[in-house]
Amino acid sequence: MNAAVRAVTRMGIYVGAKVYLIHEGYQGLVDGGDNIKLAHWHSVTNIIQLGGTVIGSARCKDFQTREGRIAAALNLVKKGITNLCVCGGDGSLTGANIFRSEWSGLLDELVQKGRIRDTDAKQYNKLNIVGLVGSIDNDFCGTDMTIGADSALHRIMEIVDAIMTTANSHQRTFVLEVMGRHCGYLALVSALASGADWLFIPEAPPLEGWEDRMCARLERSRNKGSRLNIIIVAEGAIDSNGKPISSADIKDLVVKRLGYDTRVTVLGHVQRGGTPSAFDRILSTKLGVEAVIALMEASPDTPACVIGLSGNHAVRLPLMECVEMTKLVQKAMKEKRFNEAVKLRGGSFESNWNIYKLLAFPKPDVSETNYSVAILNVGAPAGGMNAAVRSAVRVALAHGHKVYGVHDGFEGLANGSISEMKWHNVAGWTGQGGSLLGTKRTRPATCMEKIVENIGRFGITALLVIGGFEGYEGVLQLYEARSRFSELCIPMCVVPATISNNVPGTDFSLGADTAVNAAMEGCDKIKQSASGTKRRVFVVETMGGYCGYLATSTAIAVGADAAYIFEEPFNIHDLKTNVEHLAEKMKQDIQRGLVLSMINLGVNTP
Repeated sequence: MNAAVRAVTRMGIYVGAKVYLIHEGYQGLVDGGDNIKLAHWHSVTNIIQLGGTVIGSARCKDFQTREGRIAAALNLVKKGITNLCVCGGDGSLTGANIFRSEWSGLLDELVQKGRIRDTDAKQYNKLNIVGLVGSIDNDFCGTDMTIGADSALHRIMEIVDAIMTTANSHQRTFVLEVMGRHCGYLALVSALASGADWLFIPEAPPLEGWEDRMCARLERSRNKGSRLNIIIVAEGAIDSNGKPISSADIKDLVVKRLGYDTRVTVLGHVQRGGTPSAFDRILSTKLGVEAVIALMEASPDTPACVIGLSGNHAVRLPLMECVEMTKLVQKAMKEKRFNEAVKLRGGSFESNWNIYKLLAFPKPDVSETNYSVAILNVGAPAGGMNAAVRSAVRVALAHGHKVYGVHDGFEGLANGSISEMKWHNVAGWTGQGGSLLGTKRTRPATCMEKIVENIGRFGITALLVIGGFEGYEGVLQLYEARSRFSELCIPMCVVPATISNNVPGTDFSLGADTAVNAAMEGCDKIKQSASGTKRRVFVVETMGGYCGYLATSTAIAVGADAAYIFEEPFNIHDLKTNVEHLAEKMKQDIQRGLVLSMINLGVNTP
């Protein structure tokens, strides 16, 4: 939320508008006075890395009444405010739309009571509303992600990773309860990311007899050599009859049926706190900028809109249509139309649910096919490579194909470092960094004949390469060699995996988000360590070769003063201008602990 406050404030000032920060939500709007403060550029300095919201938030019963909204309207007219950006959930945004629809009537009433002049009512006769959805549950229809959801997932995964070490050591079963009273997004995605053994979400209650199936699943996992079990449950989980399923109930069941040492961890408000993730900071910045542009372009007839994310782009959506669609999900769940509720959550939610079911449980009696898929990693290691291998292995096995894991990239394919992969071989791979298969930068051109020989010897009929530019180039070399080797006339696919995010065909490659978070966390630590100093500038160099993605994304996420990248040439005059800007900031800013970060790509500069 702080990144959104910062973006709206600075973008508003940039376009020449006066920007006011309203403290304590609608309560501050109703009470007025010092709760509505004029903002300056430095009012939002050094807040992007903070959790929560620096301007506060509060539930307000007064705003739900006509009298409260009249008081709010009076306070806005006093300040000359005609554009309102509201960051909150569907309740807050619905309240904003009601306020907008009543605006003319509220002003007329204030004129009749003599609290404002008729000229004021005419001057401020229209109120424009733009919403930003702040919700860790990601439960608002129309947007791929809501502000705060990714950060909450980071908190959950940190806990899961910590729990897995102790669970594995002591051979324990852990029941992890996450937030989600009405929406199972956090539980679903964290279960998908952690490879949890079982999952409970309100949108998809388990069928009758789930107790037997879950215990059998946990027992099979232990028999296959697993030393731990993870069960994730949303706080609003229910069975098919609508009866709540609590984490305590699940623990008692596992202890009674299986006798496993079982612990319950309830995350609670830990999920709401902490430092926001890089994705959330960049998302909030994008949406905040678009919100200001939408307000500036709004006409008296423009309906209230909400700024959402679609395909990694900020989009404007009709506010009330999104609110009504969100309410339809709750209606479907109340009427026990659970399949429809999953679909109403959106394509991403439904896809995640189907993928989890496919990867979590091996299918019995799968008919074997004649296909053999070989999977290898190529290039530098990138976060997510192991999760991608796990996913590919299990999907292939679920369809009856034979799967080979190739160690050490194309070099391993040439040397015959190939082993058959089974379902349990990739258990626990989702949270592992690096490349468990091993990876090298070797291209096929240096060992083509040996690669072709092993493809024939192992009967490989499809090839999946997970890697960056070297992976792209390697598959291209294999493709171009088809005219010479019929063995290479097989399906070949590349999954982009590079922290530089410098390959075509995708907005994100595996590892890029993890790398941005690592760079961002380093910058946050620099800020913290320098909190007691003045007049200090830090130059931070990121990786990236000839691609400035890491540098620019980290610069946005940490609020850097400048970013120098290969794609945008700069000279000594640009450096001089930036140095003068930094010097001027040092003179004006009296705060201690301000750290000015400059992201440097590390390329040759004048």
